[in-house]
Amino acid sequence: MKQKIEKVLAELEELKCKTAKEVEEARVRLLGKKGEITALFDEFRTVDKDMKREFGKTLNELKQKAQEKIESMKENLGGDAAAADSSADLSMPGDPFELGSRHPVSIVRQEIVDIFRKFGYDVAEGPEVEDDYHVFEALNFPPNHPARDMQDTFFVSAGHPNPLLLRTHTSSVQVRAMESMKLPIRVICPGRVFRNEAISARAHCIFHQVEGLYVDENVTFADLKQAILLFAREMFGPDTEIRMRPSYFPFTEPSAEVDVSCNICHGKGCNICKGTGWLEILGCGMVDPNVLEASGIDSKKYSGFAFGMGLERIAMLKWRVNDLRHYFENDMRFLKEFNSSIEV
Repeated sequence: MKQKIEKVLAELEELKCKTAKEVEEARVRLLGKKGEITALFDEFRTVDKDMKREFGKTLNELKQKAQEKIESMKENLGGDAAAADSSADLSMPGDPFELGSRHPVSIVRQEIVDIFRKFGYDVAEGPEVEDDYHVFEALNFPPNHPARDMQDTFFVSAGHPNPLLLRTHTSSVQVRAMESMKLPIRVICPGRVFRNEAISARAHCIFHQVEGLYVDENVTFADLKQAILLFAREMFGPDTEIRMRPSYFPFTEPSAEVDVSCNICHGKGCNICKGTGWLEILGCGMVDPNVLEASGIDSKKYSGFAFGMGLERIAMLKWRVNDLRHYFENDMRFLKEFNSSIEV
């Protein structure tokens, strides 16, 4: 063992390294888990007790010399590397990195908000975990309405007189606006909503809405139609036309579904509009007097209209996205397609 120690000591005295890689290789060869000095310490366990003190001291001195030698070479090479780097061209471009972008749903939401701000609408927001009164009862939903079924709604606490639930629409924000704001009221309510639905290319349990509300004296259905037409032309182009089909919502009467002329085929018929030349974008109607009265507004003096649209659907129409699930998968290949949609 004495000869092995002397051999490693001699190797250490003659050791010279020119690069950091060579220094690291020398460190591993001598001091690594399978290094020569480590192997000597393993062999030291078999030495006779009478010799352990002598060999132990020698081995510790050898290990210390090796560590000092390695550190000395690292310091010398560090100075040389710094001198070599002084000639580097600092004007060369650095490593490229990609910037993130806004989500397509966020882009559409901001565009819609900006459009209605020009029309004089304020933005109102409310809680996503809401009570039954603001989501259903104040909006004229009868107790046996299908939307109260557990298949449609995620209840947080059921079995109470006023249970908590994940809001199924942002109409609850309209109720809170009517309860707290001074008349006249002109607001839009963007936000995330939840419904207990099977996830598919056309449906999801989480989606986003923007709903609007205007309450004042002498508000008519003609005002509603004009507001929707102006919005559609701002969003889809100045040549866009709308049509309104009778529909039913518990909180509006009369109610209508609104279609816009297909901006892909311009009304001629294509696979996007299924050959009809029209695309459905939102629901709307005149606020039911019961809804006004529930919020403390005199329905004989005031009237109003409300509308609501899904942001994902507007984005699908705007960019011809064929699968709703793309919005939630965070696939960078998909999200990169919308970089050009952001105004700089």
